[in-house]
Amino acid sequence: MTTLTSEPLASLIERLYSQASAATSTALNDVSGEERDRLMHSKTDYLKLYGLLKDLWLPVSRDTGKLLYMLARNTQAKAIVEFGTSFGLSTLHLAAALRDNGGGVLIGSEFEPAKIQLARQHFVAGGVSDLVEIREGDALITLASDLPESVDLLLLDGAKALYGDVLSLLEKHLKPGAMVVADNTDYCPEYLAYVRAPENGYLSVPFADDIELSMRLG
Repeated sequence: MTTLTSEPLASLIERLYSQASAATSTALNDVSGEERDRLMHSKTDYLKLYGLLKDLWLPVSRDTGKLLYMLARNTQAKAIVEFGTSFGLSTLHLAAALRDNGGGVLIGSEFEPAKIQLARQHFVAGGVSDLVEIREGDALITLASDLPESVDLLLLDGAKALYGDVLSLLEKHLKPGAMVVADNTDYCPEYLAYVRAPENGYLSVPFADDIELSMRLG
């Protein structure tokens, strides 16, 4: 058995996915599809977009959660950074891997205070709060300093237009062999072009529907 498949985490994750599926956003219902698409691609209005999304969980899929756990375990990750914590479902999968790797730290960033408050409750309920540090605010500020010297895994799952900017903040910390997982990359053509260009130091492949899996080369 693993931390991910044992109690209290296993049943907690299932319960949270059920809650995530049931969540709705009345504010988002009033926004046109064109406006949503514009906001998803904007580097200036992303705070407005995620304010509208504050009632939605926006979790990684169940399969992506398992993938994150496997990648973190297989790389024996000790230091993980996550851009976009939301209510913490992806964080729980990654923290479970840290626990099974013998410990470590996961630094996450989320600018919605209500989400952070509830996510921290989930970390306590799952028995992994000692492994997780969530920083409140814009990731371009919160992840700009005080990071581990060597990062084993980076998850990008916040404002899509900022994936390249967040990666640039973390790049000097990524050790050779570090994994970078980017979710919902259909909205990130510039990011994809960067990690797929061999001269930028990554080996990168599309994975599943809209995930990009990249490895930092030595």
